[in-house]
Amino acid sequence: MLDKTALTLAIIGALNWGSIGIFQFDIVAWLFGGQDAMLSRIVYTLVALAGVWCISLLFRDTEAAEITE
Repeated sequence: MLDKTALTLAIIGALNWGSIGIFQFDIVAWLFGGQDAMLSRIVYTLVALAGVWCISLLFRDTEAAEITE
C-alpha cells in the first residue's frame, strides 16, 4: 500500500514538473495558493518523500516478492 501511495505522489510530482517545464505553470501552487502557502509546501514535501521512497523500488527483488504472494 505504501509503495502505491508513494508511486502515485511521485507521478503527481512528475506531472507538476512537466507542466512547469512545458507551460511554466505550477499546478500545485495554483491549487493551494502559491508556492509559499503552507498546503503547497506540505504537498511538495510529501512528493519529495515519496520520491525518496521510490528509490527503494529500484533495488528490490520483485521476482522473489511475486513468488511469495
